[in-house]
Formats: sequence, C-alpha cells, structure tokens
Amino acid sequence: MAGTSLPASERPPHAVMIPYPAQGHVTPMLKLAKLLHARGFHVTFVNNEFNQRRLQRAQGGGPGALDGAPGFRFATIDDGLPRSDRDAQQDVPSLCRSTMTTCLPRFKALIARLNEDADGAAPPVTCVVGDSTMTFALRAAKELGLRCATLWTASACGFMGYAHYKDLVQRGLFPLKDEAQLSNGYLDTTVDWIPGLPKDLRLRDLPSFVRSTDPDDIMFNFFVHETAGMAQASGVVINTFDELDAPLLGAMSKLLPPVYTVGPLHLTVRNNVPAESPVAGIDSSLWIQQQDAPLRWLDGRAPGSVVYVNFGSITVMSNEHLLEFAWGLANTGYAFLWNVRPDLVRGDEAALPPEFSAATAGRSMLTTWCPQEKVLEHEAVGVFLTHSGWNSTLESICGGVPMVCWPFFAEQQTNCRFKRTEWGIGVEVPDEVRRDEVEAMIREAMEGEKGRDMRRRVLELRDSALASAKPGGRSMCNVDRLIQEVLLA
Repeated sequence: MAGTSLPASERPPHAVMIPYPAQGHVTPMLKLAKLLHARGFHVTFVNNEFNQRRLQRAQGGGPGALDGAPGFRFATIDDGLPRSDRDAQQDVPSLCRSTMTTCLPRFKALIARLNEDADGAAPPVTCVVGDSTMTFALRAAKELGLRCATLWTASACGFMGYAHYKDLVQRGLFPLKDEAQLSNGYLDTTVDWIPGLPKDLRLRDLPSFVRSTDPDDIMFNFFVHETAGMAQASGVVINTFDELDAPLLGAMSKLLPPVYTVGPLHLTVRNNVPAESPVAGIDSSLWIQQQDAPLRWLDGRAPGSVVYVNFGSITVMSNEHLLEFAWGLANTGYAFLWNVRPDLVRGDEAALPPEFSAATAGRSMLTTWCPQEKVLEHEAVGVFLTHSGWNSTLESICGGVPMVCWPFFAEQQTNCRFKRTEWGIGVEVPDEVRRDEVEAMIREAMEGEKGRDMRRRVLELRDSALASAKPGGRSMCNVDRLIQEVLLA
C-alpha cells in the first residue's frame, strides 16, 4: 500500500465519521471516509435516521442496500426532530437548532454501543471525524479521550465570513436595524477588515445569514457557535486545493488547528481509492439518480453546446422565478439538461407549462437528479447554471466549465463573489430573476468574450486541481499527514 501503512499485527484504527445531515455534507464526508478506509481504517459512517432512510431508498430500498462493505458500516443517531419520510431536505434552521442542542449524549451513547459490540471485525473506536457544523462530535471525542479531526465541507472564503460573524455584532453591522436595509443599499456596506477576503467585499457578499433583523437568528448564532467549536479538533480537513485558496488558507491557519487540504475530494478519491475496493461503489446520493440516460443524451451533442442547470439539494424558489429561468433558458436556443427536484418550488411541486416543453422539444432534458460529476466532465457541457454550492463549484472547476450563478443562501453568496472577481470563472444572476438577463448571461458565457476568458481561467484551475488530486499529489499526501499527525498521534 502506497503512503501510510498500518502494522498488520495491530487491530485497525476505527474512525467514527458524522456529516451534517444534508447532501452537500454527506457527499464529501463519505469521500473522506473512503480515503481513510483505503489506508486501513475501519469506518463507521453515521447518518441521522431520516437521511439513512432516504439513502436506503436511493440505493434501491432493499434490506441489504446499506450493508456497507468489509471494514465499513453505517450507523444512525436520532436528530431530535419529529419522524418524517418525506423525500426532501429537512428544514435547515430546525435541524441546526436540534443538532446543536440534542445530539451530544446520543452520539456518545452510539460510541459506547460500538465499543460494547467491538469484536474481531469491528475494533474499538479510536478516533472521530466530525463535520465542522456538528461540533458536538468533537466535544464527545474530547470527553471520551478519542483523537479527533473536523471536516469543513464548505469553502475557505465562506469559513472566513462565518468566523467573523461575531465581529459584525461588535461593529454594529448585525443585526439589521429594519427590513428596509435589505433593499436600500445597506448591504453594499464595505467590509474591508476580514483577513484573506477582498478589501472591497460588501456585506451582501458574506454568508447570507447576516441578512436578519433578529439578534437571536438561529442560523447566524449557529455559525458563531460551530466555527468557535472547531478549535476542539486536532486538525481541520478542507475540501479544496492550495492553488485555488492559498491566501485564504494562510488566514484560516491563524484561527484554527492545523489545516489539511485534501481536495477536490471527488478527484482525490477517484485517483487514490482502487476501483476494486469494496467501498468504491458506495454512493452518497440521497436522491434516486437517473444514471445513464442524461449521459447518453449528452453523447449526441456537439462539444460545448449544452447548458447544464442544477440548483442543488436545498435551494427553493418561487414559481415565478422558476418560470423566468425556464424561459430564459428556452430563449437562448441552446440545448440544456436541467435537474428539477420535486421540492424545488417553495410550497408546491415544481411544474413547467406545456408551452415551455413544446418550445424546447428536442433540445432539452429534465431530470430529478443525475450524476453531476460525470455530467460536468462531459465534453458537450459548455456552461453550468448553478446555485454556487461548494461541491458544485469544485466539480465545475474540475470539468473545466464556467458558471452562471444564482446563489441561494449560506456561503453561496461568498462563493459567487469569489468566482466573479477573484477567480474570474463566473457571473451572477441578480436575486430578482428576469428571463432576459438569464438569456443574456448564458449567451455571453457560452459565446462571448467574457465567456472565453472564464473558460481559459477555469481550465487553468482544472489543471491545478488534477495535479493536486493525482496519486502522490499534495492532497493525498495531506491525507497521510492527517492520519499520522492527528488520527494516529
């Protein structure tokens, strides 16, 4: 085994890994779990019960769908919310409040059960890797005398925004004085004092939970609490690569325990976990995917001719915004592949009118969920219309695809700002979506001079990402350092 190898005579270390219960967190945590498994760890991967049921349905629903593999198993904890079998993302503020206040004793009880059940196949727990927004797991590890690391699944620029939320309070910038400040230009206030972030950053470019008049806003205070809690870990793992985020990583390292860049995780796993590994085929999708049909549809298209559209697993919009995006896409004349989740429209099932289907017949494909990594690497895809989530951003960079961004919430606004001005690989659709603006931005990104500049820059970043994630590259070396310096120390 290349890299770190564990003594054959010893029982393997046992990592308990717990993501925040949302698709954008489950996916990178599962990828990190595969990397540790490939280095000889026994892994217990912990979902909340709601997502475990969703994952089981998405994997075929049978009793053996989540059996795991040798040295890899799934476990669950109760998140404290009422039981639901709805196939949709849980309410995020309710989930944050509940995980922060109810999960510590439940997680400690799970570790106790795992240790009681330890046998030759499942050794005692030796370490915890907790999501950085599930810092009760780090506290549990400390209280139980276990080694621990934390995985920050979002962007470095997003972290720097969240980490300075408390300073917004001290400087009188939060909470907003009244609702009028959402629209009267107040959000254009310059925030020029956060290390690593641009000096012309505006309040509106920070993670979106600053847009509240409530000093007790659950999401704002959740991130104040959780970013402070990350200091309990002995190492912070982040899904990025050095060439993309070097200035930010230096600023992060001044606030945190040692930081290990291991991304882009989907490439690091692809290049460093053997295809024949028993965990290689374990999927993280909480949605039933249409695996092959979208790729076959793309196979018949000219290179760079298709717009791919996906607003992620949490974004919801009004029916009016859905129609503006739809007709903006239709009016470009380009072919497009669009993920339309059933819960995409707020309070209703997403539905597009028959005249839209008629106008785009033969050049459109609508799916509910598809294998995005493969789609963005397909040569037919020319532009990605995205919510600017971090996994989507990295996958688009690795596919060499420029982005048209409509950030919804959280650090998506900050990601979008960096794509526009720092990296030069994206443009932003205004909050109030208008079909003519959607059409114009897609056209410019596909064929205009700005689009050519974005494509050139994103291809440069793709090359850096590929180099970082290759066998023996910086990202896998950092995984091995994490193991030696933190998880086995």
